[in-house]
Amino acid sequence: MSTNEGLRFEEAVAEVASDEGWGLQKRWRLRRTSSSGADGSVTLLAKRKGSPCQQEEDDNQDAKRMRNPRVSLPEDIWYHIHSLLPLRDAARAACVSSTFLYSWRCRPNLIFSKKTLGLNGNWRENVRELVNKVDHIMKNHSGIGLRTFGLQSYNLINTYYLDHWLNIAITPAIEELSLTQFPENNTKYYNFPCSILFNRGGNSIKHICLSHCAFRPTGGLNFLRRLHLGEVHITGDELECLLSNSFALEQLTLKYCKELNYLRIPCQLQQLKDLEVYERKALQMMEVKAPNLSTFHYDGNLARLSDGGLLAVKKLRISSFYQYNNVHYASANLSSIVPTIETLIISSFVVAPFKFLHLKSLKISLIGFNGAFSPAYDYLSLAYFIGASPVLETFTLIVSQIRMEHDVISENSSHLRQMPRSSHGNIKNVNIIGFCSAKSMIELTCHILENATSLECLTLDTIHDDYVHPDRLSVHEVGFCGRIGSPMIMEAENALLAIKRYIVGKVPSTVKLVVLKPCSWCHATEGLGVKDHRVA
Repeated sequence: MSTNEGLRFEEAVAEVASDEGWGLQKRWRLRRTSSSGADGSVTLLAKRKGSPCQQEEDDNQDAKRMRNPRVSLPEDIWYHIHSLLPLRDAARAACVSSTFLYSWRCRPNLIFSKKTLGLNGNWRENVRELVNKVDHIMKNHSGIGLRTFGLQSYNLINTYYLDHWLNIAITPAIEELSLTQFPENNTKYYNFPCSILFNRGGNSIKHICLSHCAFRPTGGLNFLRRLHLGEVHITGDELECLLSNSFALEQLTLKYCKELNYLRIPCQLQQLKDLEVYERKALQMMEVKAPNLSTFHYDGNLARLSDGGLLAVKKLRISSFYQYNNVHYASANLSSIVPTIETLIISSFVVAPFKFLHLKSLKISLIGFNGAFSPAYDYLSLAYFIGASPVLETFTLIVSQIRMEHDVISENSSHLRQMPRSSHGNIKNVNIIGFCSAKSMIELTCHILENATSLECLTLDTIHDDYVHPDRLSVHEVGFCGRIGSPMIMEAENALLAIKRYIVGKVPSTVKLVVLKPCSWCHATEGLGVKDHRVA
């Protein structure tokens, strides 16, 4: 191993020494030597503390250790040391030690992600390399002693591999299980193998985190403490079946589970302290009976709060980004719904008819939680916000979505809506990140060009990633482009055509127009299917 790896190894040894109560850190100073034992042991050089007189008073056992500085540790201690190393360091150590090789095949924690595997290519290369590396590791793992398994991928992985890996990972000893995927197409959901989990890990699993999959539980999990489901297909009946028989549950998080038409939390969950629920419109009823629930974060239809069961809540956070007047609702209703509340956090849209007389910089980030914005969302409505800021100088709009459902502007869109003329005389810089070919987006841009008389620079970025540079290809000198799904790559092509047809001709000669295109390497549309150029 290299010098840096050796230092990390020493830190792991020192941590184990402290945890096991050996007291070695009080009498020994660990130093990495050029040689190591065949059994994986390392040479330890001893250094006494105190004066020579104090050393003479040490017991005979310490004297023997001084004369024999090579320490031989039990195998289970070496295994524990090995488990503390990061994944790549542990793999390297297994290449030079037979003891660590055996430990590697029984490693108790396997967390696979772009970071832990050291993947640096673009997202397509990362998916292929991730599958190859994970498959190689899992095929060589015995499954014995595995307690933590985690997998994070920014694309769907073939079902064959997921089934194979989970079949190895889920054992009677498994305690933590995390499967996080971010597929381009939300209609493709992996069917999580519940039968394996309940038959093998039902008496050991403590923490489950799942996203973008179908989860169909048929019973409870006796030792489950934390459950996190994000965009998971699960019905109200299935979730109730799980919760009614998971009496140790302490934390529950549910995010945008479309099939969850109702939520019923039974009174048997006496250990449940923290609850987070994020929903849009599917949830029709929410009945909470957990007697000791103290913290509740809710994002959704505020009317559901009155369904009952929140009397013991001490800390409440509410937000509803498709609903107005959250503050008014809270002041009128919460005193009876949560009578013992101590901390209240409210997130709401500003709807008061007043102006921001001192606002100079405004940034609005719009995130499509379900992958895309509703076609009913009107980008042109943001012009009212700009109009309410008479001294505004910089306006930035960031739109993040993985597909677009708005109507694309076309040749038939000869009539563009116009807002009443208003003076935006101080705006100098406008940036729209994630610019798309939606008709209302074009209308907003045209409105700004027609009313911002002091505008100096307009930047339109046709994709949303981590880099802002006119030539994205240049970022390969320092890194790689952010991952963009094929639907938004093709949408960027439509956006470029829309800019050429509807925007360029309206840009005054005094305004600098900057159009950021997709990277010709990472965001090429070749091989992604038929191009959807609906802008002519």
